[in-house]
Amino acid sequence: MEKAPSNDVWCPTVGVEEEFLLVDPVTGVPVNRADDVVAVAREQLGLELEHELTGAQVEINTSVCADVEQARRELVETRRVVAEAARAAGCRVVAVGAPPLGDATGEITDSLRYRRIAREFGALAEQQLICGCHVHVAVPDRETAVQVCNHVRPWLPVLAAVTANSPFSGGEDTGFASWRSTVWSRWPVSGPPPVFTSWQHYEEVCDTMIEAGTALDRAMVYWDVRPATELPTVEVRVSDVAATVDDAVLLAALVRALVARAVVDVGRGVQAEPVPQETLRQACWGAANEGLRGSTLDVFSGEARPLRSQLDDLVRQLTPVLEANGDLPAVQRGLRLLDSEGSGADRQRRVFRGGQVEPLLSLLDIDNADRAEPRETTAS
Repeated sequence: MEKAPSNDVWCPTVGVEEEFLLVDPVTGVPVNRADDVVAVAREQLGLELEHELTGAQVEINTSVCADVEQARRELVETRRVVAEAARAAGCRVVAVGAPPLGDATGEITDSLRYRRIAREFGALAEQQLICGCHVHVAVPDRETAVQVCNHVRPWLPVLAAVTANSPFSGGEDTGFASWRSTVWSRWPVSGPPPVFTSWQHYEEVCDTMIEAGTALDRAMVYWDVRPATELPTVEVRVSDVAATVDDAVLLAALVRALVARAVVDVGRGVQAEPVPQETLRQACWGAANEGLRGSTLDVFSGEARPLRSQLDDLVRQLTPVLEANGDLPAVQRGLRLLDSEGSGADRQRRVFRGGQVEPLLSLLDIDNADRAEPRETTAS
C-alpha cells in the first residue's frame, strides 16, 4: 500500500487491463478460441493470459507501473505476443469495444464463476461479447479510495469519449461511437456510481445489491469507477478497449493524474462536486453516442458542450500534475494523434465505409501499436 502524500506532489503507480476479441482471420466473425490462444501464449511464448466471460475474449494486464511510459512499453510488447499466439491458434485478435461483424453472442467460459453468472443472468451474460479498458491507480487506503471516486466521477463522460471504439454491430453502423457502453449498461449495477460519504456507506450499498441478487459479489459491482476489489487502487472502467496503445496510454495518463490530484484534494479536505447520478448517466450516454467529435452535457455548467472542449478543460486542470509526474508528453502526443486521425470509432468508420473487412481488421489488429504523428507542412 502506498503512503499518503506528504506534499502537493503525488505520483502513484498505475496498471492497465485490456480485453481483446478473437475473430476469424478472414471474415472477422468472433470465434471461441480463447483456450487455444491462452495455451499457446503460456506454453510457447511464456505469457500468462486471462480468460474472460466468453470464449471469444482474452485479457492482458500490465505490471504495477511507475509511469505511463512503462505501461506503454509493456502494452506494446504484450499486444505483440498475444497477436502471435492468436495467429498460431488459427485466429486473429483485435482491439475493439464490440464485435463489428457477425453474431454478438459468445460461448460462456467453462469456469465455476462464469457458469454461475450465466445461470443467474441468462442471455445478458451470453451477449457480453464486449471489450473494455480498465485503469488502476494506487491510493493510500480504502477510505481515501471512496472519496477519490467521488472526485473522479464527474469526468467519466470525457474519459469514455477518449477511447470510444465500437461504432459497428452486425456489420451495421449503430450510430454510437461506443456501442459497448450501451450493451454494458444493461447490467443492473453499471454506469456512474452514486456519491459515497464513507467506506462504510460504500460497503452498505454493495451489501444491499448482493442481498437483492443484482450482483453476486463485489467483483460484480460494475460501476464505471470503483475501489478495486482485490487491489489498493481506484479502478476506472468506463472505456472501450483502445484501438491503439497510444490511445490507451492517453487514457491511463489522464486517469493517473485525476486520481493523483484527487488524493491531494481529499487530504486537504476539498469536497467533490456532488453531481447527481442521473445527470452523469445522461452525460455518459451522450458521450457514448457522440464521441469526441460531438457534444454532451457538461455536468459542471449544466449545458451541452463539445466533448473535445471538455477534454481540453480536463487537460488544462491536470497540467501541473502531468508535469510533476512526467506524463505530460504522453498526453500531448495522444491529443495530437486524436486531432489528426480522430478516435477509434472515427477511424473505423473511414476504413469500413465500403464494407471491406480486411482494412477494418488491419486497423484493429492489436499489434498495430505505433502510429506516426502528422508532419507539419510549411508554405513554399
